[in-house]
Amino acid sequence: MAPEQHRGLHHLNWPEAKSAAACDSSTVVVPWGSLEQHGPHLPLGTDGLFAEQVLHQVLQALPPQLPIWFLPLQSLGFAPEHKGFGVSFTQPAEVMLAQVEAIAEPLARAGFQRLVLFNGHGGQISLLDVAARQVHGRHPNLGVHAWFLWDVDGVMDLVPDPERGQGLHAGLAETSLMLHMAPELVQLQHAVAEPPPPPPAGLSLEGRCPGAWRTNALSRSGTVGSPRGATASLGAALHEKLVQGWTTTFATLLGSSWPPRRSLESSDRV
Repeated sequence: MAPEQHRGLHHLNWPEAKSAAACDSSTVVVPWGSLEQHGPHLPLGTDGLFAEQVLHQVLQALPPQLPIWFLPLQSLGFAPEHKGFGVSFTQPAEVMLAQVEAIAEPLARAGFQRLVLFNGHGGQISLLDVAARQVHGRHPNLGVHAWFLWDVDGVMDLVPDPERGQGLHAGLAETSLMLHMAPELVQLQHAVAEPPPPPPAGLSLEGRCPGAWRTNALSRSGTVGSPRGATASLGAALHEKLVQGWTTTFATLLGSSWPPRRSLESSDRV
């Protein structure tokens, strides 16, 4: 059994899973990706591969006694922006919200205290945040966290300008990380650089003051940014920063009583 497999909730029988739920601070993590085009040089499953593999590295780095388990990767995500590039999958927002509830409900009923949605796809950050709030509203004793893989302090400092701001999809960071993690899946000979057009001052594609966008309005190849100059060494540095950052965050969560848990009072009810 691989070092991280003892933390697989799906590897436990039901009495073991019931005992796991009863542990103080019991936490379940679901890595979430998307099956979508990543330019002509990266695989459809890029986001899920990153989320799953970084999570497994984090779980190996955490002390073995900590009460944290994971469920299998959820590969199908919300990615309507990538329609128009061959085989890119997406599910309706309401289906994905129902999917999160279907995962959360038995965990809450069993007595698990936390659910972390560990997301590798930028296009579903807001949707998973909505899902977390909706699920927590239905199951107040289950703390729900929607975390985005790349939200680690300092990780994008490793990416030089202008790619730091322009590399939204299949650019330098993702290509380098894949060269480090699964180089056999990268076809650099097909890589194309297509930085996005600059938005008017004060507006943005992502970040502050964003608007909805379709990839095929920004790019012919599906790449939004530039993978040129991507290296496995940059990918290794990104990987190390991601694993270190998330190991610290998970350890902090598991060592805390966050989020606050208390019985609903009349003043809390809407």
